[in-house]
Formats: sequence, structure tokens, C-alpha cells
Amino acid sequence: MTSETSPRRHAERLAIDRSVVPPHLARRPGGPFALHRGRGRVTTLVRPVLGYLLVLPSLAVFVIFFYLPAALLFALAFYHWNVFGTTTFRGFGNFAVLFNQPLYWQSLLTTAYFVVVMMPLTTLVALALALLLREGVRQARGGLARSLIFLPHVTPIIATSIIWAWIFNPQFGLANFVFSHLGLPRLGWLEDPAWSMPAVMLYTLWHSVGLYTVLFLAGLLVIPEQVVEAARVDGARGFALFRRVIWPLLSPTTFLVLILVSVNTMQAFSQIFALTGGAVGRGGGPAYSTSTDAVLIYQTAFTYQHFSLAATMSLILFVILLAITIVQKKLSSRWVFYR
Repeated sequence: MTSETSPRRHAERLAIDRSVVPPHLARRPGGPFALHRGRGRVTTLVRPVLGYLLVLPSLAVFVIFFYLPAALLFALAFYHWNVFGTTTFRGFGNFAVLFNQPLYWQSLLTTAYFVVVMMPLTTLVALALALLLREGVRQARGGLARSLIFLPHVTPIIATSIIWAWIFNPQFGLANFVFSHLGLPRLGWLEDPAWSMPAVMLYTLWHSVGLYTVLFLAGLLVIPEQVVEAARVDGARGFALFRRVIWPLLSPTTFLVLILVSVNTMQAFSQIFALTGGAVGRGGGPAYSTSTDAVLIYQTAFTYQHFSLAATMSLILFVILLAITIVQKKLSSRWVFYR
């Protein structure tokens, strides 16, 4: 039976092959397929070159405005550079000068205080808002609420900082007006060293929480509903459902939010300079209470014209950010679960 069926199967395969590839396009020397093979070799050489040419404009922008300034900043940190004078090599002299400045250590402590408070506060508020919006998104409602929460993030920082500077005005600001009607004491806000940084934190939370809320909402929407329903069938309710099911599945999004909050908070400059500028301290005031590392870098470079020290501070800030990111990545293996 095998000897009879094998020729038949071979004929069927030939019929199928002929139906797929017509006879006039059969592979033969000098035929159309030989031309396609030649084109394939040319395409193999042309496509990479064409790809690099298409990427070249964007790559040039990155090289000119990002990589080249970063390389110059790294080199400048080890030199003493004067705009109108000579450049001399100092080695680690700039680092020694910075480490002997109490104001620099104070700026690092202020930055650490800013980051330590903003990371859990922003994460918890954004997660709470995302949980409230989740049901509305699933039921095709809540579009207005999502827009209102995300709207502050796309507003200009300088313009909204001016408005919030009026809100925090101790004499006629909206914040003290509300406090006085609630029977609460009036605060000095941006003119009080004890309350200037909390005021900056409130504005930063208002301006940035919308972005992280959208990220958490996207993470919640990709959680399989079958897993949540199975947990409810097993008796999981309320906080137990969130702690045992939703939170582990949301851990990758939480890790991303923590990284973004830490990096953005350590580099925060515009809102601090705008809120605490002018009569209340010219950026970083009062009494250097809001003088973070980013603000001090700006003042060192453009107010006091010490560009080499500013480059050194920027390099140290980069190393700190890199170290924090690496530590967070190492610790993430203990609590981040990827599906």
C-alpha cells in the first residue's frame, strides 16, 4: 500500500506546488527569480544605509543638543573655566571646593527632603485617583474627571506658578482667605522658611499628579478581569483584594512611577524658581529653605558665573540619580512581578 500511495502523494504535492508557483515563474537559470536574487542583494545593502539616512536628522539633534553638551559638562567639571579668561586643569579641585561649602550640603539635604516627601505622597495620591477613575473608564464614563485631573500637567509651569504665588500670598492670598473662614491660623507660606517647601510641594503635587494618575489607570485597565473575579469568588474583598491581587499585578507600573517621581523631583527647578523668586528670595528662599541642588546649580552658573563649579554639581547630581535608579532596579526584583 505504501508503494502505491507514495507516488500519488508525490503527484499531489507537485499539483499543489504548481498551483502556488505558476510554471512560467519556476526557478530556472536566467529566469525572473535570478533577477529577484540580484535585487535582494542590492536591497540588503541599500536598506541599512537608507535607515541611517532617515535617522540621521534626529540623531544629529541628540548629538548636538544632548550628548555633546553632556561630554563637555563632564570635561568642564575637572577644569577651571572662565568665559573671558584661560582654562586650567584642576583635577578634583572643584569637588574639594564644593564639599567644603555648607550651602552645598544644605542644598543636598533640601533636595533629599523634597524627594523623600514627594515620592510616597505623589504615588499614593495618583494611585487613589486612578482607583476612583477605574470604574468610570470601564463604564465609558468619567471623561471629564480624567481631563480635569490631567489638565494641570499640560499647563505651563511658569504661568501657573505665578497664580499659585498669589494663592500663597500671606496678606491677600486665597489659601489664607480659606483658612481664616475655617478658623485656622494664617500661614506665611512662601515668606516663611518653615512653610515655603510645603507650599512648593503642594504646587508640584497639583501639577504632576495627573501624569502618574494616567499611568496607574493604564496599569489598572490591563489587569485581567478574570483574575479579579476569580479572587472575588474565592472570598477576597476590599483591601485584601487590592493587597493580594491588584497590587502585585500593578507593581511594574508602580516601579515606573517611583522612578519618574524621583528623577523629576530631583531635577525640579522651574516651579521653585518661579514661586520663590523676586521679593521672596530670588529663587531658593527665604533663607535658602527651598534652595535645592538644581536651583543652586543655576545660581552658581548664571548668577555667580562659576560655570566649572556648576558643571561639577551637575555631574554629582547625575551620579546620585544614577545610583538611586540602580538601587531601585536592584530592589525591584523583590517586589515587582511581571506577567
